[in-house]
Amino acid sequence: MDKPLPSLDWSLMQAFLAVAEGGSLSAAARQLGSSQPTLGRQIKSIETQLGAELFHRQQRGLALTETGAALIAPARRMRDAMQQITLTAAGQQAQLAGTVRITASVAASVVHLPAIIAHIRRLEPQIEIELVPSDASHNLLYREADIAVRMYRPTQLDLITQHLGDIPLAIYAAKTYLAERGMPQSLDEMMQHDFVGFDANPAIIEGFLAGGQTVTRVFFKTRCDNTSVYWELVRAGCGIGFAQRVIGDADPLLCEVPLDFPLPTLPIWLTAHEAMRQTPRIRRVWDLLADGLKPLVS
Repeated sequence: MDKPLPSLDWSLMQAFLAVAEGGSLSAAARQLGSSQPTLGRQIKSIETQLGAELFHRQQRGLALTETGAALIAPARRMRDAMQQITLTAAGQQAQLAGTVRITASVAASVVHLPAIIAHIRRLEPQIEIELVPSDASHNLLYREADIAVRMYRPTQLDLITQHLGDIPLAIYAAKTYLAERGMPQSLDEMMQHDFVGFDANPAIIEGFLAGGQTVTRVFFKTRCDNTSVYWELVRAGCGIGFAQRVIGDADPLLCEVPLDFPLPTLPIWLTAHEAMRQTPRIRRVWDLLADGLKPLVS
């Protein structure tokens, strides 16, 4: 009679994946909020159950054995399945109460969302809002956020998306900067001015290229990737910059540089995991976010 296969506890596989992906017990402990001794015991337990060594112990951490490496793909599929179970169960919650976690760019979080969230809280006081300002893409599959406000079209599978419209952009400079340097009257004149650009983000360079102007990173004499700080640099008079028209037109320190230079628009997409979209509190916040953001778009 064949010996029955061992039944593995998901927590053991979770520990295995964390150690495999982190390369050490200490890194895995930080990720899982556990302790190194606990993780060490869990790894020993799964190796005992499987009757195979999964890691080589090295001076600077742990390295996967051949058996351990072979388990990575099925363990990740197991993790995805567990996440799907969690999402599906959470999506069945019927109460219009609880927490909704929203992620958005730093700029949107600073400029647009506070007033919208205040409105949501007035209408739905039983719903708690967590706002995650970040220009990184958070993974909705793993509940890093319930709703994402994106400035690009999401492509991940199993997501529900809604395109709210496009925010027009324009060229601005501080009035103090223009008083010193003068308002450029042509594209050639404008290209002789100082510009505020991004540091590592290539978006503004790509925008110049689309407009027929080849520039490199050093063209921008002041650089910053944080969009909120970027905007403050423009307001302080560091040079010409680019911003959402709804922000620039309302700023008394700035003046538009009205040249015929082609600028892209900034799309706004709401995104949520399809299993969570129908949760009443998330659906309600989604609808209120859409209502609050639509006045910004063209």
